[in-house]
Amino acid sequence: MLKIMSAGPTQVRENVRQARSRICTNPDLDPAFFQSYEETCKKISSILHTNNDTHILSGEGILGLEAAIASLTEPNDRALVIENGIFGEGFADFIQMYQGDVTFFHGDKLKGIDLDELKAFLDKDHDFAYATLVHVDTPSGVCNDITAICTLLHSYGILSVVDSVAGMIGEEVNVDEAHIDILCGGSQKAISVPPGLTIVTISDDAWRKMEQRKTPIAGFYVNLLNFKNVLKEQWFPYTMPVSDIEGLRVAIDNILDEPAIVNRHERIAKATREAVTKAGLTLYLNDNHANTVTVINVPEGVSSPQLLQDMIDDHHILISGCFSYLQDKVIRIGHMGENANVEDVALTLSALQACFTKQGYHLSCDMEDVFLSSVRQG
Repeated sequence: MLKIMSAGPTQVRENVRQARSRICTNPDLDPAFFQSYEETCKKISSILHTNNDTHILSGEGILGLEAAIASLTEPNDRALVIENGIFGEGFADFIQMYQGDVTFFHGDKLKGIDLDELKAFLDKDHDFAYATLVHVDTPSGVCNDITAICTLLHSYGILSVVDSVAGMIGEEVNVDEAHIDILCGGSQKAISVPPGLTIVTISDDAWRKMEQRKTPIAGFYVNLLNFKNVLKEQWFPYTMPVSDIEGLRVAIDNILDEPAIVNRHERIAKATREAVTKAGLTLYLNDNHANTVTVINVPEGVSSPQLLQDMIDDHHILISGCFSYLQDKVIRIGHMGENANVEDVALTLSALQACFTKQGYHLSCDMEDVFLSSVRQG
C-alpha cells in the first residue's frame, strides 16, 4: 500500500472513510438530506468567511472552474486571465470554449503576481466582464495574494473567479474581505476527501451577471444557475452523490475542530523548505511559496522519473513529478490536509534523501533531522 504524499489527492482520515460507507438515502426525496447539505454548505461558508451562497457540485474540482466560466461567459465577453503558472494559463481554454475573448496578464512564474504591475495594467485597460486567478498553482507551488488582487479587481468593477483548489484550508481564505465573486475548491486537496466534489461560493454580483445574460448558458451540468434555488425548492438539478457528501461533511467537521489548521500547514511547509535548502537542493520558486506543496528543482545528473519510481519501489511513498514546461525538471511534496503531519513528511524526506543517494547525489545534511528540528522550533 502506497503512502500518498503527492500534491493531491491526499490521504483520507478514517472517520471520513467510515462516513462514506454509511447506508445511502435518496437525495432527491429525503428532506433530511437537503438539511444535511445545507448545514454542510453553511459550515464551509464559515471556514471561508463568507455570506455568499456556497454549493457542492458532483465532479472533480475542475468542474467548478469550467462551470464558473460557462456560467459567466457570453459570446465576445472580454475576460482577463491573470497567470503566473501552468493552471493559470488553463483558464483561457475554457473562456475560448465558451466564445469569450481572452486577454492575458502574464506574471513572473517564479513568484506571486505583482500588485503594482497589475494595477498599472488595469489603469490602461479594465473593460473586462471578469478576471480569473489561481490562488495556489499546484505545479509550481506559487501562492498569490487573492485578497489584495481580488480587492483591486473589485475596485475596477471586474468580477473575479478564483481557483483555490490547492489553496483553501491550507491557506487563509476570506471571501468577503477579498470581494471574491466565484471561489472554486475541490475535495481532494487540503480538505482530504477522495476526488469527486467541487465547492463553489457565488456572490450576488455573479448571480446577477448569470441572470442578466442575453444568451443562455451553454450547458446543463456546468450551469451554476441550476443550483441557485435548490434549497428553497428542495430540488437538485441531478442526483447528488450521497456518500461523497457524507464524507465531506465529516471532513469539514474535522477542519472546524482544528482552529489553527492554517498554522499547521504553514509550520510544516516552512520546515520542509528549510530541510530541502539546507541539504543543498534548490526550490523552484524565488518567493511566495504555498503552505500546501513544496516544489524542488531536480539537480543536473539526477533522473526525476527514476527518483519517483525509487520512492515507490523502495519506500512505498508516492510523491509528484510535474508536467508541461516543468516535466522532469521538478519534484513535488504535497503537505496538505491529512498529509501535513510531522511523521509522514519526515519519513518522506528521509526516503527522498536515500533515493538521491542511490543515484550518486549526496546531500549536505540529513533532511529529516533538519525538518524535525525546525518543526520543534516552530
